Amino acid sequence: MNASFLCVGANPAIDKRARCAQFRLHGVNRLVDVAAEPGGKAAHVAMALRALGEQPVWLGFAGGGSGRELLAGLDALGIKTQVVETQQPTRTNLEVLDDAGMATEILEPGGHISSEELDHFRSSCHQAFAQMTGGYVLVSGSLPPGAPSDLYGELVRSARLAGCRTFVDTSGEALKSALEQKPDFVKPNREEGESLTGEAIADMPAARKTLSEFLARGARSVALSLGKEGLLWCSVENEHVVYAHHPTVEARSSVGSGDATVAGFASALARKFEPEATARWAAACGAANCLASSPGRIKLADVQRMAKAVRVETIR
Repeated sequence: MNASFLCVGANPAIDKRARCAQFRLHGVNRLVDVAAEPGGKAAHVAMALRALGEQPVWLGFAGGGSGRELLAGLDALGIKTQVVETQQPTRTNLEVLDDAGMATEILEPGGHISSEELDHFRSSCHQAFAQMTGGYVLVSGSLPPGAPSDLYGELVRSARLAGCRTFVDTSGEALKSALEQKPDFVKPNREEGESLTGEAIADMPAARKTLSEFLARGARSVALSLGKEGLLWCSVENEHVVYAHHPTVEARSSVGSGDATVAGFASALARKFEPEATARWAAACGAANCLASSPGRIKLADVQRMAKAVRVETIR
């Protein structure tokens, strides 16, 4: 299956978003407006790419009734899928939004992946990479029980050998392993950056130091998300840092904004945007996700409108 954008995730989900008046710990919470959508970071990236007019392919595990629901949801959005079936059902995540605008996430770990399923996943990925010609492989999300911590690093190595550009958005040991294989792009958030370096990102010098650390560990370019403070982007080819300031939005939820940002970067880079325009577009995608009905379900009109409000500066 040929694809310009292949979104790979080992731990997909069904995302349920619900509302309640006030979320109470240790109490009864009656939910309203419950809606289920395809989930997991790779699915969010694929959905955002599709909204931007791209033709992504999603590749991942799926099992049970929830797995069929996941695939049907992606198909309804016009996203092609390449599936590795599992005995364990696909997990379900829950996000609860209260009337104060606070979000509480309850995330399942995912079912255990057998060695045979893992081998099939590896084989499917390697074959897909070989069929791509200069395409973009976007590896996102957590790893399910049973998957080795270096799985994403292995996939980055294989994709690079096949001539693909590699994007990574994960955390912990999976991120460290991927960095060793020199991915073209990584997108840590503040917490992931602090975890890698062991230092707080309290100001701009600390943020730039974190960017330098990711580049030193192997990344070819780094986009560091600072939440409401915006994002920083730099690469080994350009010593300058591009700083994109998000516009202020009345957010439903920021869940999935990082995934939409990754999609924005991939789409902009594939279309050969200039650095400032690339950062502006990616930041606009992240902001537009805050207005979406569920993670990844951005609207192109919102992105275009937000892009006009993003302020970008180059830091020497």
